[in-house]
Amino acid sequence: PGTRARAPPPAPAAAAAAEAATRTSPPVPHRAAAGKTFPMNTIRQVPAKVLHRRSVHSLEAEREQFDRQQAASISKAINSQEVPVKEKHARRIILGTHHEKGAFTFWSYAIGLPLSSNSIMSWKFCHVLHKILRDGHPNVLHDFTRHKSNIREMGNLWAHMHDRYGQLASVYVKLLNTKMDFHKKHSEFPPNLEVTDEALDKASGTDVNDIFQLTVEMFDYMDCELKVAESVFRSLDTSYAVSQTPSGQCRLAPLIQVIQDCSHLYHYTVKLMFKLHSCLPAETLQGHRDRFYDEFHSLKSFFSRSRDMLYFKRLIQIPKLPESPPNFLRASALAEHVKPVVIIPDEGPTDDIEEPESLIEVSAAPVTESQNLVDVDIFDAAFGPPTNNSFEKDERNLQIDNLKKEVEMLKVELERVKSEAQKYIAQLKAQINGLETELEETRKLKQKALVDNEELRDELENLRRQKGDADKTEFLLVESEKKVQANEQRYNKLKEKHSDLVNTHAELLRKSAETTKQLTVTQQTREEETRTKQELEFAMEEAKREAEMKLEDQSFTMEQLKREIEAKKEELATIQGSLRSSDQAGTEMNSRLRSLEAEKDNLRKTVAEKEAEAYSLKNTLQEREMAMRTEKDKACRELEELQGKFTEKANREQLLQQKLLDEQFHMVQGTVREAESIIQDAVAKVDDPLHIRCTSSPDYLIHRAEAAMESVNLMQQGHSQYLTNMADASSLLQALTRFAHLAADTIVNGSATSHLAPTDQADRLTDGCRECGKESLRYLGELKDKRSVSRADPAAVRSAIQKILDLGQELRPKSIDVKQEELGDMVDKEMASTSAAIEDAVKRIEEMMKQARQGSSGIKLEVNERILNSCTSLMKVRKYTLVFRCLLND
Repeated sequence: PGTRARAPPPAPAAAAAAEAATRTSPPVPHRAAAGKTFPMNTIRQVPAKVLHRRSVHSLEAEREQFDRQQAASISKAINSQEVPVKEKHARRIILGTHHEKGAFTFWSYAIGLPLSSNSIMSWKFCHVLHKILRDGHPNVLHDFTRHKSNIREMGNLWAHMHDRYGQLASVYVKLLNTKMDFHKKHSEFPPNLEVTDEALDKASGTDVNDIFQLTVEMFDYMDCELKVAESVFRSLDTSYAVSQTPSGQCRLAPLIQVIQDCSHLYHYTVKLMFKLHSCLPAETLQGHRDRFYDEFHSLKSFFSRSRDMLYFKRLIQIPKLPESPPNFLRASALAEHVKPVVIIPDEGPTDDIEEPESLIEVSAAPVTESQNLVDVDIFDAAFGPPTNNSFEKDERNLQIDNLKKEVEMLKVELERVKSEAQKYIAQLKAQINGLETELEETRKLKQKALVDNEELRDELENLRRQKGDADKTEFLLVESEKKVQANEQRYNKLKEKHSDLVNTHAELLRKSAETTKQLTVTQQTREEETRTKQELEFAMEEAKREAEMKLEDQSFTMEQLKREIEAKKEELATIQGSLRSSDQAGTEMNSRLRSLEAEKDNLRKTVAEKEAEAYSLKNTLQEREMAMRTEKDKACRELEELQGKFTEKANREQLLQQKLLDEQFHMVQGTVREAESIIQDAVAKVDDPLHIRCTSSPDYLIHRAEAAMESVNLMQQGHSQYLTNMADASSLLQALTRFAHLAADTIVNGSATSHLAPTDQADRLTDGCRECGKESLRYLGELKDKRSVSRADPAAVRSAIQKILDLGQELRPKSIDVKQEELGDMVDKEMASTSAAIEDAVKRIEEMMKQARQGSSGIKLEVNERILNSCTSLMKVRKYTLVFRCLLND
């Protein structure tokens, strides 16, 4: 006993079975070797503390087993393998939600799944969520709503990824969010969308606004469902039978739930649309009808495509939709509507079916020696440690064997009950389908009966309207003729107004500037016509009401006449009775009877004549009404023609205006291109070797730069005027032409001035010229582009020209304030002194040459002569340079 392993606490079902066996079978006495008899302990004789401890352990073991089963099912259903979710794993998860009345255990395991890193796992996770929402416990909707943010984040993550399953998962998440929002808002609809028509009418209520909003929400719901189906079909490879491959089935499997949802949503939207059309006019619901027709064609295509796939043929029976959508404008079309019913066939046995969970908790029968030890330990816990008595062991093992046999019998009985229950459920489903079809046929017959009843009521009302009194009918005819004359006068007025409208149209064609005012007049005329029409309709309605009142009075008179005739008949009977006693009284009564019959015939003829007159009057009124309608339609058509011509003229003017703007901008672009070529040519001269010989004075450069600055200001003004009125670019074109020439002149003169300037200032002036050309080309490039013409700014050009102007000021001679005459004298004196100094230097060099010749010889003499000759040539060149500069200044 010290080395034997202890077994876990027994399951409650095993303990209950053991207790039941003990209660049903009498205790068997244990016999010892000495022949003494010992009474056997039963479970009732076990202490209460031991039983409580055993029940607590059994509940914990049951909870652990449930958690293990749920974890195993979740891990097998939601994995990274590209295969569809097996139905048995999803069924175990759904049974778990019913077992614990919620989805707490599911979410405790689902939160730890790596959904953000595996798109296939996310797709299968959404599939399992959809199945649990449809078939799970009603409380799962509340549990799913608490984790809605996590589901939405997963969908947003995969929506930004270029992954095949990730995009499908993002679309599926939108459907799940829409589904949870809809069922949370409308708690009358369960997540599987199975409600009766009475519950639908109760949920939609009687308020038109609520019905309208509920229909819109169902349309959104249907759009999300169809979007998932469309995305799945788009992702499939149509080159081969994808429904027979694991990858194709993995993507097609969730469409079974989509088909189930869509069938219910289609039926509910049809019902709600007929209900809306019975409360609102058809024009108001035009948008609803268009949206329903689009969804109808998409749903029909989805059903037909799914019906052709082999994968769906063995899993679901997809209904067929009618060839054309229902006609909501005809109320009797509701009787022709047939509710689409989706049938899920019973699943046959498969090879890998595991032992299903029993509705009655029965523990598995032990088969191995270790399991026998477990059962022995159970009895050890109840009866104490085993003794050395072998006979007692045999009795205990015999009881255990009996319990095992009973458990096996219970299992067999349970399987039989399950099979019978499944057959009974299948029969009930078939009966339900038959009853639903019979119910639909009954509804059709009911609807047809209602239509026939309405037609009979209409006929009865028509017959009642045809009754009337002769005098009152004549009076009604006179009144109607008066009203017809009044209507004719109003029609003449309308005709005159129509001629005025035609004249106004001619004036509109002649004077385009007054088109808007004339259109206002036309609209006012149209309003007057509308008011006149309303007055006519009101008058017609009053006449109809008066006629109906008169008809009612006539019917009342007819009833009085009938009553009088009946009274006369009674009197006639009394007279006939008294006729037997008195011939004279009989003769008088016969004559009176004949007179009454003659009066009756006369009354019948009069009534028939009045009815004919009333019918002719009604036809006349209808003809008048038709004439009024034709005239109204003609006036509306002429007004529409006027509006069309006015719109055409406005469009033509707009096209001409746009053409003018384009032409002006093309002129600006051509001028800018010409200006760019001028400035590019000037910039090219800065680096041209042939231009090095050209020179200019700082004064002329300053003059050109100031003119260029003025042209920049004029160009900026022209630019602002062009932006204000882009149809007139004349000022900008003039300013561009002037700016291009002056800027190019400034650049060329700046480069020429740098040839005589000191090195540092010459380099700065050359760089300033290049910068001026660069900024000018940049500014012109912005003017040439439509996107940047509004933000073009010549500030950089102005600063570049200002820099050249400042450098020209620096290069001007410092003695600029000396008078012109004094300046000439000073230049002459300077030139004379310079020439004298040069001549003196030449003489001194000649004397040095003579002395060198006398005192030197050989190589030294030759070297000195070369040096002196070079100095002499240098002096001569310097002299010529001074003379040339003097000539330039003159």
